[in-house]
Amino acid sequence: MKVEIEKLISHLKSQGFVFQGSEIYGGLANSWDYGPLGAEVKNKLKKLWWDFFVRRNEYNIGLDSSIILNPKVWQASGHLGNFNDPLIDCKKCKSRFRADKLVEEKFADMNVGGWSNEEIEKFIKENAINCPKCDANDFTNIRQFTLMFKTNQGVVEDEASTVYLRPETAQGIFVQYKNSQRALRKKLPFGIGQIGKSFRNEITPGNFIFRTREFEQMELEFFFSPNDSNDWFEYWLDKVKFFLEKIALIDTKNYSIREHEADELAHYAKRTVDIEFEFPFGRGELWGIAHRSDFDLTQHQNHSGQDLTYLDPETNEKYLAHVIEPSVGVERLLLAIFCQSYVEEQLDNGERVVMKLPYKLAPYSVAVMPLQKQQKEKANELYKELLLDFDATFDETGNIGKRYRRQDAIGTPFCVTVDFDTESDRCVTVRNRDTMDQERIEISKLREYLLTKLI
Repeated sequence: MKVEIEKLISHLKSQGFVFQGSEIYGGLANSWDYGPLGAEVKNKLKKLWWDFFVRRNEYNIGLDSSIILNPKVWQASGHLGNFNDPLIDCKKCKSRFRADKLVEEKFADMNVGGWSNEEIEKFIKENAINCPKCDANDFTNIRQFTLMFKTNQGVVEDEASTVYLRPETAQGIFVQYKNSQRALRKKLPFGIGQIGKSFRNEITPGNFIFRTREFEQMELEFFFSPNDSNDWFEYWLDKVKFFLEKIALIDTKNYSIREHEADELAHYAKRTVDIEFEFPFGRGELWGIAHRSDFDLTQHQNHSGQDLTYLDPETNEKYLAHVIEPSVGVERLLLAIFCQSYVEEQLDNGERVVMKLPYKLAPYSVAVMPLQKQQKEKANELYKELLLDFDATFDETGNIGKRYRRQDAIGTPFCVTVDFDTESDRCVTVRNRDTMDQERIEISKLREYLLTKLI
């Protein structure tokens, strides 16, 4: 059963996962801050991605490129000329919409990414798609709206000082491809991974953290010979599915794989697959895998005048590498995990709300609780010991039942209670978040017990 998005947002805010940006000043449209618990989950998710796709992969290395790049980078990549949204205005209420989204929201199974403005305008008229705000059917013609965030570098604001906040992390990888390859003496095939902020001046952001103007990407550019007989696209598609299912623990019934049709493909793409998740507001793109051919390196070689070809030591042949790009937004993957983890359960003594987060993503692995004030000192000692190996928290406010519910609500996998018998039997009670089962465990064996459970 899908969680209601409003209920999820309320829960995440009240528990300290996500706050409205600039809230005390009335907020800022579609701006979100990650609270104490949200920051923990987000950082753990990024670390899991980095460990899996970069540190533990035999082919890949990492990079951290600048947010502000030379504007010529965006000329070469095509962003300055082509990175636009098709906007349409309602003449009656003056509301503005993305024309393609008007169609796709009315007809959920359609994708108009490859359509011309004229084709979209004609479809809207012929299918009587009305304004979502006032229900009128009187729109302007489509106009293109640039998604690039423009700013100025230096003390003088003129055309020569114009720079842009990057709309994607990929181009920073492409312009440092040659340096990275030479510095680490990498042979093809190899990949470069990066996690970083990107900025897009979206006209219709929304659906909570699904589409925001400021977001983070976890992106990999995998370079290989055009003559390589390996199917690297399938290799990375399998890796992405493994990460989703085995590490992020996304249930296979909650996502689907959609192959792009020929008329949807970008002009440079040989193949593109979207992994789409069933969000509360409908199906949306979660992770994209694209075969970008040699387009990017060709563009940067032509515009920069620098030789970006690779000299194959085996064949003595020079060529531009082709690229497979698996790319995922941190916030979108985080939202999918939140949606799947939020559970309401009816119990004999009432209802409990539990965030069944993957153990490796939970803000805290274990909560230590004294049953009464008399056990506080001993519980605090145990808490400090566990901090050496675990992300632990200390919870002493309210009765034990309320504390269990509080830890359930933030997703803590295990609660450890120090009680009246602890002093005599040297044991504590360990409660499991998901099953609510309780076990009596010797303190001397607690570390090993938790390590085994939290793997």
